[in-house]
Amino acid sequence: MRRSGPLMMRRGKVPPTTTDQRLLDRGQPTDWLHADPWRVMRIQSEFVEGFGALAELGPAVSVFGSARTRAGDPAYTMGVEVGRLLAEAGYAVITGGGPGAMEAANKGAFLGGGTSVGLGIELPFETGLNEYVDLGVNFRYFFARKTMFLKYSHGFIVLPGGFGTLDELFEAVTLAQTRKVTQFPVVLMGTAYWGGLLDWLRDAALAGGMIGEDDLDRLVVTDAAEEAVAAIQSHEDSSAATEAERPE
Repeated sequence: MRRSGPLMMRRGKVPPTTTDQRLLDRGQPTDWLHADPWRVMRIQSEFVEGFGALAELGPAVSVFGSARTRAGDPAYTMGVEVGRLLAEAGYAVITGGGPGAMEAANKGAFLGGGTSVGLGIELPFETGLNEYVDLGVNFRYFFARKTMFLKYSHGFIVLPGGFGTLDELFEAVTLAQTRKVTQFPVVLMGTAYWGGLLDWLRDAALAGGMIGEDDLDRLVVTDAAEEAVAAIQSHEDSSAATEAERPE
């Protein structure tokens, strides 16, 4: 089964390519000259739908992680606990809406009595939004979906994951580094999992002058869900105090 916007397709009705793939395909015929203006309208509609759905969400935190994480895995248990504590602290929990670590965080938000949000994406192997999502939005385009994560989150908590998780992590850090977004905390959960990456960033990227010490300082690393949520809250308190000190 595949969902594409409001459409649901199964079996022979599932197209062999995704909307993102067709947009980025350079080998397509010249009919793109006529089709692309309509794609712009579709892209615009995704932003409108996303903004409309999330505008009144309130304080929220995005939790990223692998769709391949299985129930019973320590990372899954960690995701449930993070989601629950975030909900109890008054945050909505936003994930990619899929299985694995995303499901774990949504489940935790559900158990904590908070709002559980899933921002899905059209993929060839899409399984749909997990059962713990209260508010779900399905996207065709990754860039529209990423905008929603960044615009409505007060911070990111990153569980162990693969290329998709790394993409989301480094996009957030890059936008903070370049001041395209207000700086916000990025918490990496799993010291053993992220340790090698951090060592490389320190020993290669930082030592080679490719990044600054303050870039690494943006990353909080912990194994404790309580510390992850506390890092988000501490940044919120610090930002509120700074705002209060500004002259009118």
